[in-house]
Amino acid sequence: MIDYPADTVAGLLARGDDSANALGEPGSSEQPARRWLSHGGLRTLAARTVADLNRMGIGRGDRVAMVLPNGPEMAASFLAVACGATTAPLNPAYKPDEFDFYFADLNARALVIGAGMDTPARAIAAARGIPIIELVADKNIAGRFTLASPNGLVGTPRLPGLAQAEDIALVLHTSGTTSRPKIAPLRHINVTASAYHIGHTLALTPDDVCLNIMPLFHIHGLIAATLASIAAGGAVCCTPGFNAFRFFAAFDDIRPSWFTAVPTMHQAIQGLAARNRDIIARGRLRFIRSSSASLPPQVMVSVEQAFGVPVIESYGMTEAAHQMASNPLPPAPRFAGSVGIAAGPEMAVMAEDGAILPGGCLGEIVIRGRNVTAGYENNPVANAGAFTNGWFRTGDQGIIDEAGYLRLTGRLKELINRGGEKISPVEVDTVLMDHPAVAQALTFALPHDKLGEEVACAIVLAEGASVTDHELRNFAGVRLAAFKVPRRIVFLDEIPKGATGKLMRIGLAEKLGLIPR
Repeated sequence: MIDYPADTVAGLLARGDDSANALGEPGSSEQPARRWLSHGGLRTLAARTVADLNRMGIGRGDRVAMVLPNGPEMAASFLAVACGATTAPLNPAYKPDEFDFYFADLNARALVIGAGMDTPARAIAAARGIPIIELVADKNIAGRFTLASPNGLVGTPRLPGLAQAEDIALVLHTSGTTSRPKIAPLRHINVTASAYHIGHTLALTPDDVCLNIMPLFHIHGLIAATLASIAAGGAVCCTPGFNAFRFFAAFDDIRPSWFTAVPTMHQAIQGLAARNRDIIARGRLRFIRSSSASLPPQVMVSVEQAFGVPVIESYGMTEAAHQMASNPLPPAPRFAGSVGIAAGPEMAVMAEDGAILPGGCLGEIVIRGRNVTAGYENNPVANAGAFTNGWFRTGDQGIIDEAGYLRLTGRLKELINRGGEKISPVEVDTVLMDHPAVAQALTFALPHDKLGEEVACAIVLAEGASVTDHELRNFAGVRLAAFKVPRRIVFLDEIPKGATGKLMRIGLAEKLGLIPR
């Protein structure tokens, strides 16, 4: 049984030892690291932040948009603001039109932004009459900050004090690849449950230190790296963002016991591992976690060989406050190509008509439990399609075997329909990744005038390798049915990625100019 010591972020912060490290940053030759913020210091910061927001008229249920660079202040502000208001972290790289859309859609009560930070978010917020609150970072302690209102914002909040379990802690937009992004509100009971689920899965303790390289405007970095670490009384070191060439310097400086990332990041790190063997050998790594996209089995094997620790692949999504399933730690078995067993919510496979299918059947993965959102905001149509008989439909297709391990076959909306034959892009990726010349493979749908869709694949070659599209098709044809073999192969230096480092299948044909205009 998983223990839930608290059901609010404020309650979750109470676990850590007063003097133990909570938030930090890696140092560099140009900029030495500041001192760590302790758990006691984080609790003090959270209490002061809630009081400051209340004096500005901001309280429970009020939405605070946050535009901050990756780092300990972003992590600390998420934790502290969530204790008394609703956080809405946004990607600092958004363009003016994107900020305008998100500010309007969120109905933001205020914008927290780094003092002196040059971003179009300032002008957009001002034009919309959204008060700006500047975050001033402490020069000596990582993560510690003060809030300042340039225009002297004052007021009386409708609901002051600490947030409650059913209050919204975090709002994030879904990716909106094929439609308007949807708002997924996550209550305190959702995010704290997910943090405890992750801590239980990974056996996190106060001795653990996570090196966070994930963006902190994304559910993966916010919950898996940050909230789960703090819930366990452990520490998280927040980098300025992912840079494969700086990863090992931070790794050597911090000596983390774990880190979590998306597959493209793991692949980039693994590519530099051979020249950093000494750093890896003197580290204290316990495991590596992967989530937010399917991890090619070949990458899992190579990363485990490079670091000498298990790679734990997990399965998560925003609507579940991140984690839904995970491979367990050794000595329990873990399987390349599987995202593991249910790790928090109840999990099942559903047929199109809503019937729950027995083990071994292919269908849509559905979940229900403490960490799952109660529904999208102001979107009855989306909610009607997302919930069936109390189950949340993930939009992912897969099979749960007799031992409870889930193998995903792809997003339902990413499956390729070639003349009525349904093809899993993940299956084609896995086969092509076995070719020694292939470093990355991403299979996607290419429109076809007679078949509806045809199979295409983007390939990044391994350094110094060469292969023809004809040779790759022959290689794939040995293990795949003829209709699954890519008819079009495109060689690229780099496959387009989303803001969090995920490879993007949907819309790739258009991005690559393969669709006639």
